[in-house]
Amino acid sequence: MGLGTEQTERGLSVLVGRLTDVFSKLVTQHLTLARVELMDDARLMGSDVARIAAFVPFVLVGYFFVCGALSALLARWLGWTGALALVGVANLVGGGLGIARAATRLKSFRLMDNTTEELNRSVAALAQAPAPQPQPVALPQESSNGR
Repeated sequence: MGLGTEQTERGLSVLVGRLTDVFSKLVTQHLTLARVELMDDARLMGSDVARIAAFVPFVLVGYFFVCGALSALLARWLGWTGALALVGVANLVGGGLGIARAATRLKSFRLMDNTTEELNRSVAALAQAPAPQPQPVALPQESSNGR
């Protein structure tokens, strides 16, 4: 009887060891994926921010001249006060709408989207995996020797 129990315990410890190895490898792969994806996202966002920063001065100078020209054109009909007020209100409304749109888009951006998706797939696969069934151990039958 002792032989069967010892064999089952060794088999169970081997299975637990394999499960631990596979699970640790899965966690390591998820962490590696998260790190790579985070670095890639940061690189892309950094290059976009640098590009924006490089062109902001040109946009501001051009915008200043366009607002001045529009105010000068409207001053014929509204006077300088009315023209500057109208251009100022149009700028406030346009700027507010632009900021609202950018904030909405920023809220919808999902950082590390692929990592989250892979992690959810792994959790779902682990939840659906059938639990290993213990194998019955065949014990040698004792002879009754005529009893």
